[in-house]
Amino acid sequence: MGIRHRIAPLAAVLALAGGLAATAAAPALAAQPASGKTTGTAAADGTYLYFNRNQSNPGNSRLYLMKSIPDAKDEVLAKYRAGSGDNGPNGKDECASSQGWLPNGTYQVLAHDAHYNGGDLGVNGKVIHVEDKVCENGRTTRAELFVHSEMWPEGSQASREPGEDSPYRWDGSDDYRSLGCIKLKPADIDNLFSKAGRYGWPDELKVVS
Repeated sequence: MGIRHRIAPLAAVLALAGGLAATAAAPALAAQPASGKTTGTAAADGTYLYFNRNQSNPGNSRLYLMKSIPDAKDEVLAKYRAGSGDNGPNGKDECASSQGWLPNGTYQVLAHDAHYNGGDLGVNGKVIHVEDKVCENGRTTRAELFVHSEMWPEGSQASREPGEDSPYRWDGSDDYRSLGCIKLKPADIDNLFSKAGRYGWPDELKVVS
């Protein structure tokens, strides 16, 4: 979720998401990319998202759009810098709600929306919604999780005002910080939506370190 605001409860998310396009679950994801490739077990010709958490700099992690290839290494369709977590003392604690990065594991992609309207909630425009995840302590559920950027619902950027850091405008590297969601800069989430529209929308997200 965005660094500045909490996200609406799931019921509100679904109520607001008139344009959300639901996607189906896919089989297990591939292993970590190596030299641009992975070995995987996802469905033939399916696509999925793969987020590699950067232990030394969570705001400089990588998100991949992958294509599953039967009986071969999976193909990297796109690669983006991405961030998850607030880069604070609890930024790498996957059980720290609204602070830490996404827990390791496999997530079902629930929906995507090119014009999501979260109001002042910090998640607007192009978003990919993924399911809740129980973190490694087995008790804490991380909820309201998205892949998103910072923009107005229609995809434009807010005007720049001196001394203001707007949740509707990408200002630089600090905007990779989040309350747990995966964040991309606007040009990269635009590219991700374009590639997903071309190759097929991902069914799952795999998060690894």
